[in-house]
Amino acid sequence: MADTLKIASWNINSVRARMDIVTRFLTEEQPDILCLQETKVVDTIFPGDPFRKLGYVHQVLNGQPMHHGVAILSKLPLDEDLRHDWQDNGEARHIGVRLPNGIRLENVYIPAGGDIPDRTLNPKFGQKLDFVERMTRWSEVLAEPTVIVGDFNIAPLECDVWSHKQLLDVVSHTPIEVAALTRLQQSHDWVDLGRHFVPPPQRLYTWWSYRSKDWTANDRGRRLDHMWASPAVAKQATAHRVLEGCRSWLKPSDHIPLVTEFAF
Repeated sequence: MADTLKIASWNINSVRARMDIVTRFLTEEQPDILCLQETKVVDTIFPGDPFRKLGYVHQVLNGQPMHHGVAILSKLPLDEDLRHDWQDNGEARHIGVRLPNGIRLENVYIPAGGDIPDRTLNPKFGQKLDFVERMTRWSEVLAEPTVIVGDFNIAPLECDVWSHKQLLDVVSHTPIEVAALTRLQQSHDWVDLGRHFVPPPQRLYTWWSYRSKDWTANDRGRRLDHMWASPAVAKQATAHRVLEGCRSWLKPSDHIPLVTEFAF
């Protein structure tokens, strides 16, 4: 294995619909590993050949029809295909592997949680909180050096959204969600690589709604996508970037890719 490792993560919002921009991203960035969320395709018709042609011959998939779905595509061998049903209903929202250097890589897609931040009125919100709680129970006993990436659907810091005041009651930035994610982070002393390299209160967004005709005009972004690492692994991280330009590519996802580089 190389002395350096470059991991990318991207909620692609349908991999088949966005193969052109995924191909462009991989060609330009050349990560060793790409973790995708919201692939929206069953494993049997996942478009694996275009990735193989680009060198991503190792593919671990966890998909389902039309919704959710995660995948890890790698130039490096991958072992120990594991899946946690943190949603507790069989949805394809997690996949985990072991890299050749022994580090675990976990790819997760936390539910959005609906529109009403009340588990009584909105069961989806309760499912989201329970999902994070199950992750926390897993994280508490995690002993292996690990990198966890994905769409967490929570923007934890005040500077992770375009307006803390206006989004306090909006799902993804409510105090109860932030508290749940904080407990998850503390359960393993996870290092938030985004904010390690771009300290608050610097601007750092990964998602802009499709509802805005020009996402750059009002810049109403949120940092919903994350890369965390165990403390020992985080010490090996050398760079972290978010690629905002991808949000303006043809037929874009509403999320942008994140890239972290490590030196071992």
